[in-house]
Parts: sequence; structure tokens; C-alpha cells
Amino acid sequence: MMICAPVLASAESKWLAVSEAMRRSGTGAEDGQQSDREDARVAAGASSSLKRRATRGRAVALTGANTSLGRNIVGLLEADSTIGRIVLIDVKSPSSAGPKSIFYEVDLTQPAVESKVAEILNAEQVDTLLHLAFARPTQAVGWAHELESVGTMHVLAACRKHRLRKLVLRSTTLVYGPHPQNPNFLTEEHPLRGLHGSHFVSDKLDVEEQVRRYADDEPACCVTVLRLAHVLGPSADSYVARWLSRRFVPTAMGHDPLVQFVHELDAVAALKLALERDVPGVFNIASDGVLPISTLIKLAGRIGVPVPYPWLRRLAALLWVTQLTEEPPSFAAMLRYLCVVDAGKARRALGFRPVYSSRDAVLDFEGALRLREARLLHEAV
Repeated sequence: MMICAPVLASAESKWLAVSEAMRRSGTGAEDGQQSDREDARVAAGASSSLKRRATRGRAVALTGANTSLGRNIVGLLEADSTIGRIVLIDVKSPSSAGPKSIFYEVDLTQPAVESKVAEILNAEQVDTLLHLAFARPTQAVGWAHELESVGTMHVLAACRKHRLRKLVLRSTTLVYGPHPQNPNFLTEEHPLRGLHGSHFVSDKLDVEEQVRRYADDEPACCVTVLRLAHVLGPSADSYVARWLSRRFVPTAMGHDPLVQFVHELDAVAALKLALERDVPGVFNIASDGVLPISTLIKLAGRIGVPVPYPWLRRLAALLWVTQLTEEPPSFAAMLRYLCVVDAGKARRALGFRPVYSSRDAVLDFEGALRLREARLLHEAV
């Protein structure tokens, strides 16, 4: 049976709801709430079985609850009257946890975590799980693989044991990969070619394949996969945001591909919508509009520095090895080739309608960046 919540009636109400959740993400928990999470942490680490908890409303679990998107979606769920309990699974409790939240300290890279997660899901009578436990690009590729590929294997095994009703996965449009043969807009049916030499993207491809097999094996479970474009906005802190934060931004000489984003508020709204609506399948999530990289850099108030592509790759590799940048060498391909998606399916089937365009996301990012730079200058003086 489908459990649906109405789509937010207008752009204004949607913006207000998500903005309030993001405001909540900066607040700490009350002492009593912290005590509840301490109890949960002890129970999660114990070998004895947890007791099943009665609940009113749905029980939703989040892995990667302390990620940026996780903290913000927790704030929205706390304000949702249909949600009775929010089960937070991570190595650290998010600051947005409120009275509905119960925190379990779980490291998905550790052995035997499958049984622990299954025990938590059963004890909390979890109805829906949102899987957000993914790393940023890192040189610790072994650890990232354990977290994402192996960690997802453990989470899905726990879901099988628990007979989960609904699973939502946050993925990325990078699984399509930037390639010279890409059409202007990639649909969900386009082959997933990934990004050569990128462990960051190959782990995401492996996770999606695992989730696809899980959906085939568990037809009673509603499985929804959201492939998000690059998330950008005032508080964005991804490697793309760091690249765009430089005063002088390196680009690939002779290339000016189109790029697109999803505003961080719209990304949170899309995840919330996927939790509310039982619509299985894979969906591209992106803001309206695309921008040439040259326009993107100008809107961000930066200065583009064209570099011959072979030199750009070597420079990126050198900076990566010396840990002077967060952009992996494979990122250079995104400055050369097109990788933008068609988000029409999400609009039609899921009801996702972004409030912000890609241009809006860049301008919001630029405004916040300018304020941070002004504050740093003032502090220096």
C-alpha cells in the first residue's frame, strides 16, 4: 500500500520548510535527548539483543546521519508529524537530532556490523532506510571502499534479515561519467560508464549494482535511487565547491562543457519526497538549467585560468599526491567533457520540482563565499 504525503504546495512553502530544517541542523540536542542517544549507543555495542520499541508513526533509519545532507534531512523528519522515530546510524550523532531521534554508534567499516544493523532495524521496527553513508574523494581508497562497497553489502544484508519495506539510496550523476560521446542530456536509461581512474566513482557504481540486485531479490521492498547532480549552495563544502572557491580557477584550455547543479535545499527536499512517496526506480535529481564552465566561474566571482589538458592532468595528479587539493586527478575530465542529466522522470513520477535553478545555486554559493571572505578579511584587520 502506498503511503503518500502531498507535494509542498508552492515554492515559498517548500523553501520555508527546508530552510527551517537547515536552521535546526545547527542546534544542539537537549540533555535528555543526549541521554537517550547514550543509551542507544551502549545497546548498539552490546552483544545481547535489543528490545523492540513500540512507536506511533513511521520509524525511519538513516546511515550517514552526520553527513551534510543527513543533518538537514533529520531536521525535516523531526518536524514531520507522520514520523514517530528517527534512527540515526553513524560514528557520530548529528547536531540536528531532536526528541524523535535515537542514535546508534555504528562503524560500517567494521566486521560483524551486519548483525548489529539488523538488530537495530528490528528493535526499532524500522519501516524505511535512507542510505547516505558515503565518503568524499580521499586518498584512503581502501577505507572508502570498505565504507561504501563493503558497508553497503552489510547494510543490504541487514535489510534482508529485517524484511525492510522501503529503501532510498543517495547516488550521484557521476556514475554516467563525462565522455565525449555523451548527449546533451542523459536519461536514467543511459549506460553507466563511470570515470576512468576514479575510485570515488567506481565505488558508487558498485553500490548501485548491489542495490539493483537487492531490488530484484526483494520485490516486496520499494527501492528508490536518487542520482544527485553536484550539490551547491551557501553551506556546500564538497570538492567541487572547494575548486570553485579559489580566486583563480583552473580550467581545460579549449573546452567549455555545460555543467549543472542541484541546490542543497532542493537536494534535501528530493530526499524527503522519496521518503514520503512509494515510487520505486532510479531518478536523476538536478536543478533546471545548465551553465558553461566559463559562465559558472564568472557568476562565482572567480577568474578562470585555462591550462592545456595534459598539463592540467599532471598538475592535478601532483597536487593530489602532495595533498594540496581535494579534487582527484580524474576531476580534470569533468572540465573537458559533458555530463548533464535530464531530470524529467523525477518531475513526472516522483513529483520533484526544484525551487532553485543551477544559476540560483551558484549565486547563493557566491554570496555566502563573499561573506565568508569579507569576514576573514575583517578578522585579519
